Amino acid sequence: MPELPEVETVRFGLNQTTLGREIEGGEVLLPRTIAYPETPTKFLSALKHLAFADWHRRGKYLLAKLSDHSWLGVHLRMTGSLLWCDRSDPVHKHTRVRLFLAQGKELRFNDQRTFGQMWLVPPETAPEQVITGLQKLGMEPFDPAFTPDHLAHKLSKSDRPIKNALLDQSIVAGIGNIYADESLFLSRIHPQQLASQLTNQQIKLLQAAIVKVLRDGIAHGGTTFSDFQDVAGDKGNYLDSAWVFRRTGQACRVCQTTIERIKLAGRSTHFCPNCQKHLAR
Repeated sequence: MPELPEVETVRFGLNQTTLGREIEGGEVLLPRTIAYPETPTKFLSALKHLAFADWHRRGKYLLAKLSDHSWLGVHLRMTGSLLWCDRSDPVHKHTRVRLFLAQGKELRFNDQRTFGQMWLVPPETAPEQVITGLQKLGMEPFDPAFTPDHLAHKLSKSDRPIKNALLDQSIVAGIGNIYADESLFLSRIHPQQLASQLTNQQIKLLQAAIVKVLRDGIAHGGTTFSDFQDVAGDKGNYLDSAWVFRRTGQACRVCQTTIERIKLAGRSTHFCPNCQKHLAR
């Protein structure tokens, strides 16, 4: 699933390409992709003649402010992508929604697994009133208020392994499997250590590591190991420099110990057993 760096990469690309472009029409090829309003016809009708004013990101959600003060919300889920292309380009078999823009351009939503969703939030309505998942999100990791003290407060309530806690979007918005593994490696924390038992020093290191790996992910255009691509169709290359993610059986970049993989909460978890020792309190 695209995480914060991938979604941020898409947001940047959309702001570079779509702003000021009027929506002339569209086509919904998979009706269940539209989560609101209740029919694709109402969705397309309400979008017609509107223009993109600005794209925002909240956690893993994309939110476009439109010219009438309504919002277009998008969640890419596992395999979704938004592509900026010419209207004449061949339609992919996994294309779910097409938005036709001025000057022959198109914003195309492709989604192989079909879990992605789109919402059109009416004018003067807060996005979280319609996109209810926004109500459950924790603080953004780039928010100045995301401090070690804030993270300590959130983690103090969790007796789950720290890897599981980091995947909880109510604790930190935008982190998923990739950057949780990377953050734990940089902070030298074993993924099975209980969140509530982290020391103050560990939490300080973890907070800094979260911010660092997310910024590094953005700088590399995100991570592609299956479907992710930016609006131009380019793949992210963070995986080339990852510390532990998807490096099972390879040597640790720091100590040369073999990287191991375990399952936590049903997710593959990668770590160095030497750099990330399980410390008991």
